[in-house]
Amino acid sequence: MRLVRRRLSPGEFDHELVWLVISVTAFAVGAVWLRLGLPTMRCPFLAMSGYPCLTCGATRCAIAFAHADFGAALAWNPLATIALSSLVAFDVYALVVLAGRLPRARVVDWTQREKIFARVLAVSLLLLNWAYLLSHHTRY
Repeated sequence: MRLVRRRLSPGEFDHELVWLVISVTAFAVGAVWLRLGLPTMRCPFLAMSGYPCLTCGATRCAIAFAHADFGAALAWNPLATIALSSLVAFDVYALVVLAGRLPRARVVDWTQREKIFARVLAVSLLLLNWAYLLSHHTRY
């Protein structure tokens, strides 16, 4: 696996532009939704089982994160807090490379072992997060 910096080839998918637009749009829609007092979705898994699902608390986490209450965000859903922090870092990176027309960072040449490690790490993080949520399920 290597991290390279290069200019976009003609016709190449522009990840920075697309994901920046999607994340900013999602934030704006969420902010308007909450500002209008529209209802938030209730977790059907929690309603049926009484236990939180893998993403329970993510909405409350995002709201706390948007209000810069990072401790509360972390308490609601640690993995969602890490994901939101990573998204903010990516958005800053995307703004810089788009505004400056700079070369883009790309991870290339993944070995099979690295791909398997990344998958195992992702599943492990999800399960650890779920274990945390289950151990704190009385707050849901």
